[in-house]
Amino acid sequence: MKFSDQAKIINQMTTKQITIQLIMTQLILLILAIISSAFLFESFGGEWKELFESKWNYWFFYGISSALIILFIDYILMKFLPKKYYDDGGINQKVFQNQSFLNIIGLTLLVAVSEEMLFRGVVQKEFGYLFASGLFALLHFRYLVKPILLLSVIFVSFYIGYLFWETGSLIITITTHFLVDAVLALWIRYGK
Repeated sequence: MKFSDQAKIINQMTTKQITIQLIMTQLILLILAIISSAFLFESFGGEWKELFESKWNYWFFYGISSALIILFIDYILMKFLPKKYYDDGGINQKVFQNQSFLNIIGLTLLVAVSEEMLFRGVVQKEFGYLFASGLFALLHFRYLVKPILLLSVIFVSFYIGYLFWETGSLIITITTHFLVDAVLALWIRYGK
């Protein structure tokens, strides 16, 4: 499927249809994280509990400041590069342009929790930093024909993977992922 074909399909779908697809995809990732951790972790509840611990100063320093760094880089790129470099085929626009503030917060929190639990909490913990970060970047295959978006996703994937490697805390990676997604989604909704 070509990028232009994907954009046509997205344009034919309603916001509700795309939102339902997003929620279903994220719930599948969350279920995969829980099921796979039951098989891979020695102590299912204990290991998850440890992954959700963090000191306040670590949470702020690594989680929040990392999101600010990523958002600053995105802002600079969006300011100086033509808009076509950031066009994802209309998916993000279609998902977030008509959502309420609370829906945006809920959707971006679901995305951050499910993706971080699977890719950092399970895949990175069991198979390593490079594999998890590469797999996460590959999940965003729709960006393969958009070099700026692809590089951005690769950078963010490896950066958030590094945060997990450095801290061992999903609270930190979820915070970073959530803040980046939420701010960009709110920008789509209210930025104009």
